[in-house]
Amino acid sequence: MIDTHCHLNFDAFDGDREAVVVRAHAAGVDRIIVPAVDLPTSAAVIALAQAQRGVYAAVGIHPNSTANWSAEHLAAIEDYSRAPKVVAIGEIGLDYHWNYSPPATQKIAFQAQLELAKRLQLPVIIHNRESSEDVMAMLESWARDLPPALQNRPGVMHSFSGSMAIAERALAAGFYLGFTGPITYKNAEETRKIAAEVPIERLLVETDAPYLTPIPHRGKRNEPAYIPLVVERLAAVKGVTTDEMAHITTENAERLFLV
Repeated sequence: MIDTHCHLNFDAFDGDREAVVVRAHAAGVDRIIVPAVDLPTSAAVIALAQAQRGVYAAVGIHPNSTANWSAEHLAAIEDYSRAPKVVAIGEIGLDYHWNYSPPATQKIAFQAQLELAKRLQLPVIIHNRESSEDVMAMLESWARDLPPALQNRPGVMHSFSGSMAIAERALAAGFYLGFTGPITYKNAEETRKIAAEVPIERLLVETDAPYLTPIPHRGKRNEPAYIPLVVERLAAVKGVTTDEMAHITTENAERLFLV
């Protein structure tokens, strides 16, 4: 299995990071993709990927980190993207929940990073919080003229929690949808209904660790070893066995990120 979104570089893992990777491997999660949120974490995730077996990196600037966006940021991301084991640009997107960066600035940074990903032929990891219409409008425009290498693998809508209409638009643009621990929550029936309609070849599993811990560990720190709980719930939603879902989502992640 592959955890396609885990912030393994965050402070929450400082005390036992190597043990977390060992537990993940023991649970059958043999690969972990760690996205950056700014320039310092871009450097950190690259170093982590180079130090840990089965760990890969994505580089980029999260919308909440874009307030001081400049051309120098984009140049730095491009430099980081050429490091070994960098498999995507991310996480990037829009976030209208917090007020850390003006929406206009977020859009400038998002568009610049999308165009960089297109030029580098790397998929994107998309953050979307309370900004679905703007995110989808930008992604639909961007996806119209992708190079052949990205046409069937433009990226993933990370920790998908949008509406069915947004899911349909994302799928039509070629995107994968990532599902996290909340799909196991009692009040997540709408998310499970959407997952049931997503083509199985477009499903990915994520932890977003240390956040969004699945049942029965909710309230504790999340970690990649809990990916089987997300796989199990998705399997029940789609009416397949857990082993089948593990195999399918692993193949999907391999196809998207070339890991």
